[in-house]
Formats: sequence, structure tokens, C-alpha cells
Amino acid sequence: MTLNIEREYDLELGIDCEKTAKQVAVQVLKEEGCPFETEISLLLTSNEGIHRLNLAYRDMDSPTDVLSFPQVEYRAPSDFSWAEEHRMECFNPDSGELFLGDIIISLDKVAEQADQYGHGRLREFAFLVAHSMLHLLGYDHMTEEEAADMEAQQSAVLHHLNMER
Repeated sequence: MTLNIEREYDLELGIDCEKTAKQVAVQVLKEEGCPFETEISLLLTSNEGIHRLNLAYRDMDSPTDVLSFPQVEYRAPSDFSWAEEHRMECFNPDSGELFLGDIIISLDKVAEQADQYGHGRLREFAFLVAHSMLHLLGYDHMTEEEAADMEAQQSAVLHHLNMER
């Protein structure tokens, strides 16, 4: 798996963001049975940076904790048949990896939410990566059923990595 990280904001969380993101992403892919080597882009930004992107892409005039931009269309979560059928559109021609998409995380929100929810910054960052990875694999939380399914998947990943609350 290739994880391309860009850090445009220098808030120090006291955790190894690259190592944690890679651990969580690999665990999600393992649990979801992804049959391909993958590529993901991760941007670490501030509340101001994610606010601009949230406004530009979602017409939401506020900062958020994480944004996900999937590059693969799914018939159902983690149904990789579309990728297989559209190989030219979603695989990196140089590496042969499936490009899943982009994750953007506000480091300010990681710190704020860790304090707000009473757990560590490592757990909060890992949760946001897991949440976003599931979005990149076709999960959503628009209905109660979808939300419950996504929450169960997130919990399983964090449990297997011993990164629970």
C-alpha cells in the first residue's frame, strides 16, 4: 500500500501520524478483503484549511474533522467488481495500485475532539482514518442502518489495533 502524506499544518499531536494512518488503512483493507494493492492520499491540515475545502466541495461553511473523496464507485461497500471492470480508470498505470482516493484531516479537530470525548489523540486520529477509509470503500452513514454498519466496522478495526477508547 502506498500512502502519500502531505502535511500543510504543523500542529504537533505527539503521535506518529504516518505510522498510525498506514496501520489503520492496512487493517481496514484487510478486514474489508481488498484484493488489490492500493494507493491513498492523506492531507493533514488545520481547521482553516479544511473549512475552505468543506465550503468548496460540500457547500458547508464550517470546519469539519475529516473529508473523504473516493475515486472508486461501488455497487455495495467493499464490492471491488467495479474497479475490476474499469481498470484503466482507477488504477495507477505506473504502480498498478488501485487509487482509492483522498483523505483530509484537520489536526485541530483531532486535538479538540480527543479532549471533548475524553480519549487520546492517537485514538481520535485512528478513528478518523478508519472512518474515512470506510468512505473510500463505499460506506456511508445517511441512514440508521448504514450508520450502524459503518460504526461496527470502525469499532472492529480499532479493536483489532488496540486503539479503543
